[in-house]
Formats: sequence, C-alpha cells, structure tokens
Amino acid sequence: MNLTTVKEATTIILNNSVNFGIEEVDFINSVGRVLKEDIVADRDFPPFNRVSMDGIAIAEEAFNKGIRSFKIEGIQAAGSPQLTLKNTNNCIEAMTGAMLPINSDVVIQYELLEIKDGFATVNLDTVKSFQNIHKKGLDRKQNDVLIPKNTLISAAEIGVFATVGKSKVKVAKQPKVIIVSTGNELVEVSETPAEYQIRRSNVYTLVSLLENLQIKADTAHILDDKKTLETKIASFLNEYDVLLFSGAVSKGKFDFIPEVLDNLDVEKLFHKVKQRPGKPFWFGKKTVVERSRSAKTVFAFPGNPVSTFVSCLKYFYPWYNKSIGLNFENKQEAVLSEDFYFKPNLTYFLQVKLQQENGKLIATPIAGKGSGDLTNLVDSDAFLELPDDNSNFTKGQVFPLLTFR
Repeated sequence: MNLTTVKEATTIILNNSVNFGIEEVDFINSVGRVLKEDIVADRDFPPFNRVSMDGIAIAEEAFNKGIRSFKIEGIQAAGSPQLTLKNTNNCIEAMTGAMLPINSDVVIQYELLEIKDGFATVNLDTVKSFQNIHKKGLDRKQNDVLIPKNTLISAAEIGVFATVGKSKVKVAKQPKVIIVSTGNELVEVSETPAEYQIRRSNVYTLVSLLENLQIKADTAHILDDKKTLETKIASFLNEYDVLLFSGAVSKGKFDFIPEVLDNLDVEKLFHKVKQRPGKPFWFGKKTVVERSRSAKTVFAFPGNPVSTFVSCLKYFYPWYNKSIGLNFENKQEAVLSEDFYFKPNLTYFLQVKLQQENGKLIATPIAGKGSGDLTNLVDSDAFLELPDDNSNFTKGQVFPLLTFR
C-alpha cells in the first residue's frame, strides 16, 4: 500500500480549507481573532496640531524679530478648546497633548525658559518652525487604512480600535469543533484506573492546543462499539463543523473509525501518512448541501499521545490558519546540534530542546521511548521535521521546525 507523503497530505488538507464566515464581536474581546475588515482612520492623526512638550507657544515671526521676553496671555491645557494668541509678540503656556494655539507655530520647553512676573524669557539663538509640535495628519490621514483585514489581533490593534471608535469589529467566525476519544481502556481524569486502563489525556492536550487558536472545543468519549460509534458520530457530523478524533484509526480489531466514517458517507481523502509518529492519520470531509452549510472536516489522529500532538501542530494548525485567512506558511527552522540516525525512510518528527547560539536556533534531540511517551514532551520545545529521503542526518544541517513553546 502506497503511503501518502507528508507534502501530499499537507497539500490535500490545505486544499480543503473551509470559510466559516464572519461575525461581529466587542473590540475588547477580539484579541487572538482574525480581523475581517479594513480599519480606517476616522480623522487625521493627530487630529490637530498637537503640542509635544510642556512650555510656551510663540510665533516664529516674533522670535525672528528679536523678541526674547514674551508676555503670557494664558494657558492652553490638554483637552481644552483651542485658544488664540491675540498679540503675536506674546505667548501662551501650552501643555503636552494640547491643541496648538492659533497664531503660534513654535513651542519652547520650560527647561529653556525663565518665568517671572508674567513674562517668559528665552535664551536661544534660533528656533525652527513647528518645533516641538506634532503636526496634524503627520501620522495618518483621514480614510487611510490603519489595520488591513486578515490581521491577527493583538493588544496593539485593540488600542487602534479604541482610537477610531470601533466598539465592534468583524472577525473570522470560529469553527464549531468537537474532540472525540474512543476506547474501553480510557477513564476520566478524576477516576482511578484499573491496571488495564489509563486516564484520558489526548483529548485535553488537543483542547489546550485549540485554545491557543481561541477555539473552545467540546469533548466526548465513545466506547469501542461500532453501532454506538456510528450513532454518536452521525450526530456530531450534524452538529459540528470539525471533528477531531484521537485513536481507533489503525489496524486493530477495535479500530472502527475509518469504517464508521465510510458508512456515514464521509469521503476519505487519505489514510496513512509516510511519517513517524502519526502514520495511521486519517483525513476526510463530508459535503453538506442543505441550508448552504460548509463541508464537515474530519481529522482522525492516531491514539498515541505524541502522534496526536504532532499531527495537530503539523496539519490542523495550518488548515485552520488558511481557513480563517491567516498566512499559514511555517518558516521556522533550526540547526541540528548533533548527528542523528533514523530508519526507515519516513518523515520523522524529532523531539528537540531549543537554544540560541550566535544568533542561530539550535535543536538538540531528546531521547524518547516512542509515540506513547507523553511525558517526554515536557522535556521538549519543538519537533524538528527530518525528511523521508535520508536516514543519516548530520550536525549543522537545517530543518523545518514545529514549536509548541
């Protein structure tokens, strides 16, 4: 049986991204979401000639005539209506952030002044026009695009939303996701397992990985009974946009997921990938035509913990990013710190510890005990992706990196 290569699997998955639509949310709750509208300046920035130093506002013309002692007419405070310099041989005290008084075009900071008996005296030889003044529209003009759509929203964008009065913003709608574990050997976290059982962990790992993407996923567990699996999964396909499975996709006698999905008319796009860990990975979709609903997407990851973990990072993350309009290309790379040998010829996701050396990211292999060694992930920072066309990898070679810290 020919295995799907990692490159082929990635291409198929990205070609089956899904647009989940757009929704409006309160701007303060939009961090981590993807913007789906251009944010434009509702006025010039700054919106007026803005004083940028505490001091006095004068007319350059008066200074150039030789005047060095200016009578103070008043105080221009930040947040107050604009004053007018009535006599251009005089001055107005002006505070940082205030509007520049009419008839003035220079601000001299207090540190260069002596104020006495209502006069401000300066000891300067020259001044420049609009000195210490942030000119109106210097940063942005009205209707300039401040934030383009498809931007991942951070705290920086929140400040801009507030500045332009965008109390609600349009963002990519999140898919409705359920994470499903299967198997009679699994019990809940709070339970004490029998010697032949283990606690459910993969589901909660996936929940956390999806929370990094601002996705709040539901979870479910189904026992290894074909009829129960079929009934439950049919219901999930009706209710959710994306189904993530962990387990029951290999060749065991109770690995019913591929057969059940086929019975439910979920189209298999590939099953089994030329990689380790994660070889039994299954991916497919179910097209739904009624009520203009999108296709249902199914990621069925192998049940071994490291397989589930790396498959989510390698495949689900870029699929999700493309679906919501983010640049999904992974350009992270690291240098292998020591020689490494791996056989057979499969793409190998090597667990590594990372450190910076002379401006380069160095990846040191972490010895593990296979894809069931969940605790080994605690000692790792990332997976180094070693290609399937070689078995000997030498110190100093550079490879793609999947980080999770």
